[in-house]
Amino acid sequence: QVQLVESGGGLVQPGGSLRLSCAASGFAFSTAGMIWFRRVPGKGLEWVSRISNDGAIRDYGDSVRGRFSISRDNAKNTLFLQMNSLKPEDTAVYYCAKGWSGDYSLFPRGQGTQVTVSS
Repeated sequence: QVQLVESGGGLVQPGGSLRLSCAASGFAFSTAGMIWFRRVPGKGLEWVSRISNDGAIRDYGDSVRGRFSISRDNAKNTLFLQMNSLKPEDTAVYYCAKGWSGDYSLFPRGQGTQVTVSS
């Protein structure tokens, strides 16, 4: 049974940084592509980033490219999202999910972690 637990969210000022973590269990993490997406208030779901099983391929949405960095530690079954230069429009609930392509809203995901960017 896939289990994903996000952590690391919180309140941060514009321009600040946060690092999200996603602890995975119940599946072979090192063989799975993983993604981050977010639920933005009033706008719905937005795909943020994805990483291949070995970390060799990393893709980003236009709104976060150059500011966010996805990574993973397969030895620790953990996925990360380093978020820098945060903006108020990054405010959202962030989810990690197991998957690579297709309708990410259907991928197994965690409960989410709230990120609020505000002064």
